[in-house]
Amino acid sequence: MEESVEPADLFEEHRAHLQAVAYRMLGSLSEAEDAVQDTWLRFDRTDTGDVENVGGWLTTVVARVCLNLLRSRATRREDSLDESWEPGGSRMPDPVISRGEVIDPEQEVLLADSVGLALMVVLESLAPAERLAFVLHDMFAVPFDEIAAMIDKTPAATRQLASRARRRVQGQAPPPDPDLTRQREVVSAFFAATRDGDFEALVAMLDPDVVLRSDGGVARSRHTVVLDGARTVAGQAVTFGGLAPFARPALINGAAGVTVVVEGRPMSVMAFTVVAGKILAIDVIADPERLRGFGLVGADA
Repeated sequence: MEESVEPADLFEEHRAHLQAVAYRMLGSLSEAEDAVQDTWLRFDRTDTGDVENVGGWLTTVVARVCLNLLRSRATRREDSLDESWEPGGSRMPDPVISRGEVIDPEQEVLLADSVGLALMVVLESLAPAERLAFVLHDMFAVPFDEIAAMIDKTPAATRQLASRARRRVQGQAPPPDPDLTRQREVVSAFFAATRDGDFEALVAMLDPDVVLRSDGGVARSRHTVVLDGARTVAGQAVTFGGLAPFARPALINGAAGVTVVVEGRPMSVMAFTVVAGKILAIDVIADPERLRGFGLVGADA
């Protein structure tokens, strides 16, 4: 490490990258910030003068911090009778919300790999070691031998973990259409059909295997809802058609989505995965407690 660079300044050069790693690992913006702060404290009290690749060293540290958090979560889940979210047994990941159609500059690094909410949901279903192997190797190009040392496995076994995770991601969260304008057209048509109660039009724009996942929070008796199939999801959309006029465009993890705010009261955040012109997944956060923390008041103006 260059002696002329203050440790705090050097760390700040890598903060955005570390935040991106931690968000993908944890699915929680606040926990990701805590993990990055923990990494800074370890960096500040460690003599890294002989470290040639400070970025790599910091990535390893934040990854280990996140791995410990994931393992702690898994232990708590095993000890609890409450299986609150499926897949993965935990709440839906935090969304990264940008109003309008432009990603905020400070969010660009966080979402550099088009980490849609549907992908984050699938990451929640992975075992901690699988998630670490996939995130570090496939998203940040960390070599398998370095990852293997973090989880006490051989590079070959680590490669298998990443491969297993990759198959699950590809099967359950394929990349969305790259054309954001096309995504928005499909989402807008969905809400137009919802407002009109046009069931058949909704079915036509949904993929036959579409999945709707909704997290309403633990205060509700049915806090987790998972529906699949075009006709089932279309029926659910018609049922809640009264909220369609309050939907406002937003980018949710960089993809076309909406926020719904009624008379100053946040009702939901909805993320859409559009593939080949069809809606393949709809991920909804309707947990009142979490919605209050998203700064949505005024989004209906």
